Amino acid sequence: MAKWSQPSAPPPPLFTGKKERDLVKQVNDELLERVIGQQVVYYSINLEHTNFHKIYGEALKKTFLPPVRVYALIEWEGIETQTGKYGNDKLSTLNIHFHKRRLTEDQDLFVREGDFVLYGKIFYEIVKLVEPKLLFGQVDHSYEIAAKCYRSREGLFDAS
Repeated sequence: MAKWSQPSAPPPPLFTGKKERDLVKQVNDELLERVIGQQVVYYSINLEHTNFHKIYGEALKKTFLPPVRVYALIEWEGIETQTGKYGNDKLSTLNIHFHKRRLTEDQDLFVREGDFVLYGKIFYEIVKLVEPKLLFGQVDHSYEIAAKCYRSREGLFDAS
């Protein structure tokens, strides 16, 4: 009869290794690009050439890197009319669900607040980011970046 001996390391978790993460990435890439097919043009702030304020960390004039086409799941939330002391204001918002690994590994793109996206013929500014989903519940493996975007005002962003 064979004698039992304790292994030197615990076994790896079932169905949560690198192969499974790569399969999820491959499936998500194909779904976003071939099935859903929604895309935005992404304009990243050029951190090296933008002059940020030393105290506040904001810039009056931003410079941008060349635009990148990105596939994502886009939720258009419609147009909301708000009434203020200066009259009516129409706000248009988007929620964009980016595939994190596709952006960082394949396109070398990092989503940041303050960046702009072009959806249709309208420019939107990213104002809030969250990473709401973990892959297989593993804290080190989030796979989505959700961006809340507001329509930018005329003249705020120039793509030329």
